[in-house]
Amino acid sequence: MESHVKITDDEFEAAAAEEKRRRHDVMAHVHVFGQVAPAAAGIIHWGATSPYCTDNGDLIAMKRGLDLLLPALARVIARLSAFAKDHKGLACLGYTHGQPAQPTTVGKRACLWIQDLLMDLRNLERARDDLRFRGAKGTTGTQASFLQIFDHDHEKVEQLDELITQKAGFESVFTITSQTYSRKVDIDIVNTLGSFGATCERVAGDIRHLAMLKEMEEPNELDQIGSSAMAYKRNPMRAERLCSLGRYLRNKPKEALDTYSAQWLEMSLDDSAIRRITIPESFLCADACLILLLNITAGLVVYEEVIKRRVEAELPFMATENLIMACVHKGLSRQDAHEEIRVLSLEAAAQVKERGRDNDLIDRIRQCDFFEPIHGSLDVLLDPNTFTGRAAEQVEKFTQVGGEVETALRSYHDHLDTIKIPDLHV
Repeated sequence: MESHVKITDDEFEAAAAEEKRRRHDVMAHVHVFGQVAPAAAGIIHWGATSPYCTDNGDLIAMKRGLDLLLPALARVIARLSAFAKDHKGLACLGYTHGQPAQPTTVGKRACLWIQDLLMDLRNLERARDDLRFRGAKGTTGTQASFLQIFDHDHEKVEQLDELITQKAGFESVFTITSQTYSRKVDIDIVNTLGSFGATCERVAGDIRHLAMLKEMEEPNELDQIGSSAMAYKRNPMRAERLCSLGRYLRNKPKEALDTYSAQWLEMSLDDSAIRRITIPESFLCADACLILLLNITAGLVVYEEVIKRRVEAELPFMATENLIMACVHKGLSRQDAHEEIRVLSLEAAAQVKERGRDNDLIDRIRQCDFFEPIHGSLDVLLDPNTFTGRAAEQVEKFTQVGGEVETALRSYHDHLDTIKIPDLHV
């Protein structure tokens, strides 16, 4: 038996033939195992039922799958953290309701993405660490068959359960199962993956919007073609693909929810076929999302001059409250300053909206005698960095040694450099 633990290609072919004959996947492999280990043929699968193989196997696969996803996600977070620190002080327009709002920084915005990805990292770790083994439970979960094997020695039955749990790499085993482990376990796992999918769509959507504004772009190869018709285009195809896959992944949890709620009593087999789709597709889709995230975050391009121009176009309106405050400090009436600003703002807005011209509010203020007391302070009052609050300091605190990001990634430190940035061929 030990020499045939790893199944060969020939044995897979033999098992396929047996399954066609017997219409039972587990028993097909039991018979093939007996053929290559004839001395043990009579005791293989003794006391067990199909979920002893399939359910325990699924739990092992999901645990190992999460172990593969987590370092890649940690690498994405580390890349974005470096990006955030590099751009922590680069002022840019914030957007609320899809409209220009108080400035933030490029690095602070990246930290919003990191914050959500850290929640995904925590959720995936928690899902992995909460996994328990099904163990040796028998046909309806009572362990009756194993009790017979050990001549009604309850202690030996429990020792068997614990032994195979340890051999499978799990720290704990379910005390209570039916023939299968509860399908709520699948809900926990797929929900966690689905939540990560929602994050992927959210982050990629932001990148697409910023590409539309020409403030930021995903990596773009020298010979890459954006459109077969419009040769000038640089479409955010990777972010679009990430949105598509993230949307698919975030919809997978409903399948797990439906499967669990449809179960009958101790077990029904209508869960089998769909679980063979739901679980692997969820993991494969999460892996594909991480491939895209690793590739995109490795080469984000920031167009600082475009960002600066956008800030300059909107900042005059945003600075009006600061200008009024400065007027009051110089002894002017707050109400008079407000009215003067209001009139000039409407005139400047008309230039922008009706004539397509640049925002000339500051030029109008410089030419207005009323504001003469603050003319010498206008450059300071209009410095974009005075409008970003503690954005840069927040980024520094968030990403510094001992901060939230570094603490969360500490256990992955040895893995970060081993995760290669994947090449995309389409």
